[in-house]
Amino acid sequence: MKRFIRVAGMAVLVMQAWALPNAQAAAPADKLVVGVAIPTATHSFTSGIVWWANQAKAELEKAHPGLKIIVKTAATAPEQANQLQDMLTVNKINTLVIFPIESASLTQPVAQVKNKGVYVTVVDRGLTNTEAQDAYIAGDNTAFGKLPAEYLAKSLNGKGNIVVLRGMPTTLDNERFDAFNSVMKGHPDIKILDAKYGNWNRDDAFKVMQDYLTRFKQIDAVWAADDDMAIGVQKAILQAKRTDIKQVFGGAGAKGAVKKIMDGSDPLIVADVSYSPKFMYDAIKLTTEARLKGEKLPANTIIPSVLITRENAKQFYFPKSPF
Repeated sequence: MKRFIRVAGMAVLVMQAWALPNAQAAAPADKLVVGVAIPTATHSFTSGIVWWANQAKAELEKAHPGLKIIVKTAATAPEQANQLQDMLTVNKINTLVIFPIESASLTQPVAQVKNKGVYVTVVDRGLTNTEAQDAYIAGDNTAFGKLPAEYLAKSLNGKGNIVVLRGMPTTLDNERFDAFNSVMKGHPDIKILDAKYGNWNRDDAFKVMQDYLTRFKQIDAVWAADDDMAIGVQKAILQAKRTDIKQVFGGAGAKGAVKKIMDGSDPLIVADVSYSPKFMYDAIKLTTEARLKGEKLPANTIIPSVLITRENAKQFYFPKSPF
């Protein structure tokens, strides 16, 4: 739990720094209705998001009798947009914490909710227009791309071929990919052969990697940018019986990947970068408690990402978590 304790400690420091007098009227618990809009648990990371959201709901409703937190999951962007309208008209929410399925297509629906006087905290996948939100909470997406690039460049001795699997078309994916490319520009002998979306999904990643393996006869390393996608990538490599690939770097610190790093049991998985779904819990808790006190969150709260290697992997291994 060391990692979670560090994040929680940081959150306390952030809260102490708010103290914006008369920022807004405090909302009594029995008048506060918080809507939480998150993706359906289609893979381990979103399973973690759902789990942590429900943890926050249970703890906060117990601590503040009368408080209502409505958690809704959606499989598509249109479904999530419809849920926002339902929460506004049916549930009468006055606060929204949303993990957008997509950035561009959810920006206007979220803006419409904010224009109705609802306080909006956006989590992880930013909107294309920040005026549609009051606060933004996320992991460090720049470090998420920068740390793997630095690690791969070093492990390849500055020379080789890399293929990339991106996530989904979102602002956070752009931040990660831009940071990765910025590092690689300093290593002209490393060639990025291609970069395609794997949708943070192991099955989609498997198909993308199959395409890469067909088209490219020499691949030295893969940046999969997600631990679930890394599983799909490895499956494709195994089926193709390719031995040229020396490393698959995923991302987010899933317990399966961290366990492999701890044990040294998989020669392809030797490092990772942290990005815990617990920030969903933190976002709901920080937003709710701020609203109860009549305070505002900072415009941006970024939770640091850390390079995970065998030396520190134990700090990031949480076997009871769904992620």
